Amino acid sequence: MIRSRLAVLAAAVTAAALLTACGTTEQAASAPAAGGSSAPAGPVTVTDARGKAVTLKAPATRVVGLEWGETEMLVGLGVMPVGVADTKGYATWVTAAKLDAAVKDVGTRSEPSVDAIVALQPDLVVMEAERDSALVGQLEKYVPVIVAKGSDAADNLARMRTDLTMIATAVGKADRAQQLLADFDAALAAGKAKIAAAGAAGRPFAFADGWKEGSTVSIRMFGQGSLVSQVGIGLGLRNAWTGKVDEVWGLGQTDVEGLTALKAPDVRFFYNASDGVDVFADGLAGNAIWTSLPFVQQKQLHRMPDGIWTFGGTLSAQQHIDAFVKAYTA
Repeated sequence: MIRSRLAVLAAAVTAAALLTACGTTEQAASAPAAGGSSAPAGPVTVTDARGKAVTLKAPATRVVGLEWGETEMLVGLGVMPVGVADTKGYATWVTAAKLDAAVKDVGTRSEPSVDAIVALQPDLVVMEAERDSALVGQLEKYVPVIVAKGSDAADNLARMRTDLTMIATAVGKADRAQQLLADFDAALAAGKAKIAAAGAAGRPFAFADGWKEGSTVSIRMFGQGSLVSQVGIGLGLRNAWTGKVDEVWGLGQTDVEGLTALKAPDVRFFYNASDGVDVFADGLAGNAIWTSLPFVQQKQLHRMPDGIWTFGGTLSAQQHIDAFVKAYTA
């Protein structure tokens, strides 16, 4: 449950005002150099995933990101956030757009601290639609909020483009967003050509992550509609996992027995273990069903490089492109 301590929030705002009077307010974290024109000085209006029009007096420069995908987008646009939810986790799972050391941690992604956010005096907070709607109301008492969709299994690549463009407009980096999208499109086209040249067009893949509780290994499949799946399909590959998935993220749950559905001898199985816990190599090492799977026997098992976020923006998506291409053209 998101903490709702309005008295504490009011105190935080008062303290921030006193710091301003003393000339000791925290300075914004530096942003990396980025292409595109300088931000316009006038007001900007964006319509977010709620269908709400949010108007800012000027493009935001002090921004807090409460989800890692949108945080990656901000950094890629050249706007280093002043605060991010779970900076340590971000550093582990997202390497495509690294945070400056000065970026403040504002709590967990599931339960960010409103107090910490308000104390940073941001002029914008970016969050995702999946998060607790009560948090939006709390924050909007003090700072403008825009809500990104975050995922849409109906068309996640189009959704990624829409989210990036919306955020770029809010921070005055529309030109940079166009460049990021053009770079992604070029990488996808080049990767597709390389895979086709290697004779691998149409080859099947599966993508998963997993965790172990006691002796039970649970597996999360990135099925039809997930962002990673759409990247693979955009490269000319075929997602071999056809099990049931949710309508937002394109994710499905299974266990090692469920993986027997991946029968084709040319399936390549990709998985994440960025947290250092490799349940596939270690947790299933002695499992007879696992060792009988065609992709295990054919040594077509690929642990992804650590720190490629599966729910990221164009920069993480390009890292996935590189990993897919390497696997199918080696």
